[in-house]
Amino acid sequence: MGTAAVHLLLLLGLLHAGPGGEGRKGWRRRGPAVRDRGEAAAAAAESFPLDFTAVEGNMDSFMAQVKSLAQSLYPCSAQALPHDLRLHLLHNASVTCNDGSPAGYYLKESKGSRRWLLFLEGGWYCFNRENCDTRYDTMRRLMSSREWPATRVGTGILSSQPEENPHWWNANMVFIPYCSSDVWSGASSKSEKNEYAFMGALIIQEVIKELVGKGLSTAKVLLLAGSSAGGTGVLLNVDRVAEQLEEMGYQGIQVRGLADSGWFLDNKQYRRTDCIDTITCAPTEAIRRGIRYWNGIVPERCKLQFKEGEEWNCFFGYKIYPTLRCPVFVVQWLFDEAQLTVDNVHLTGQPVQEGQWLYIQNLGRELRNTLKDVTASFAPACLSHEIITRNHWTDIQVKGTSLPRALHCWDRSLHESNKNGKAPLKGCPIHLIDSCPWPHCNPSCPTIRDQFTGQEMNVIQFLMHMGFDVQKMAQQQGLEPSKLLGMLSSGN
Repeated sequence: MGTAAVHLLLLLGLLHAGPGGEGRKGWRRRGPAVRDRGEAAAAAAESFPLDFTAVEGNMDSFMAQVKSLAQSLYPCSAQALPHDLRLHLLHNASVTCNDGSPAGYYLKESKGSRRWLLFLEGGWYCFNRENCDTRYDTMRRLMSSREWPATRVGTGILSSQPEENPHWWNANMVFIPYCSSDVWSGASSKSEKNEYAFMGALIIQEVIKELVGKGLSTAKVLLLAGSSAGGTGVLLNVDRVAEQLEEMGYQGIQVRGLADSGWFLDNKQYRRTDCIDTITCAPTEAIRRGIRYWNGIVPERCKLQFKEGEEWNCFFGYKIYPTLRCPVFVVQWLFDEAQLTVDNVHLTGQPVQEGQWLYIQNLGRELRNTLKDVTASFAPACLSHEIITRNHWTDIQVKGTSLPRALHCWDRSLHESNKNGKAPLKGCPIHLIDSCPWPHCNPSCPTIRDQFTGQEMNVIQFLMHMGFDVQKMAQQQGLEPSKLLGMLSSGN
């Protein structure tokens, strides 16, 4: 056996026998790297110094070392690893997109891994014939599978690169395209009466059925993730997925949720407008109309909390979250662009009025308050929308902790059964909410560019651009203007 293979086997032995159950079991699921011992024996003998003491503190660096070792042992096969997710249209042709074309999913299998990540795509919704027709004319890929590409490249939490996706890179990845326009809640087929099908909830159920035959039956963890409408879809469907798997006889699979940018508020709009289209209609009214149009279904435990006809309440995170049985991690920008859009605060590049500025600040406070009892959350004070599939998702931090690190801590806390009122893992926070009061007061927020010049703006330039009055705000805070500017520059 070659020296390189011996090093790899010693590494596996150390992880297997050493302390730290999470790292050990996570590695054992990544067994495929040592399957072909003949190939390993033929590899050139090299020495790879690996620092095991830093594994818990710096998992990103450790995974980069492991990837380097694996690629050195298997230079050919490492380059041939399939990084693309491949399209599979559903065998059950009765479960369709809006236009009656077959729904489907993209899959990248990871042989040997018992972790599955299913991602629900987002993309707003439509709630009547007129705005669904407009949506079909302008955003057809969100209503039909006819022009879907054969493959997709996973990014962010769907990436196969450890540097971009430190803790989930080796999972089985499933991307479920959004083509039902119903926030993943509908259960009505296309007919003479219904021009469009709305089958979001049924699409998820059908994908689960097909994946069971592709290895999901042996899964240990299933993470149902989603962004925007897909994030709300996670809240609406995570318990149903767990119940479906239990009914199919797979009680051992731990089902969890990750809701990104789908925690909307049913607050009062900044400026009330008539419910004409998706953008101008207040969220409560849009969902109230939509749930009837889609024949939308909500979890029974949430439905029972409200009167008949008020099931729309279950589309709002802070109302459905207390009824959920599955653990859910909530990722939400405190100043979400989609929330501001439906609230009729349009940041068009012109300085905002004082009333808008106060409304934006209050929105952050309201959002923060709804998250105070959410066990696992990550809420940066940024003006943005969606994050977990962005390739820069590792850069955003709250109180010095990145989102991938927080998700890893959450994974460990669930694995080690610390969720029932016990103290959180030391140095591994999972409740991370920015306390600073303004958009982009967190220095790790995504870059903002001037809409007219394309130039990057720092925090002070951005706030000034929005009409921020330094003198007045400093006076309100009891600070010197120069002191306030210094705090803003440092992100405090």
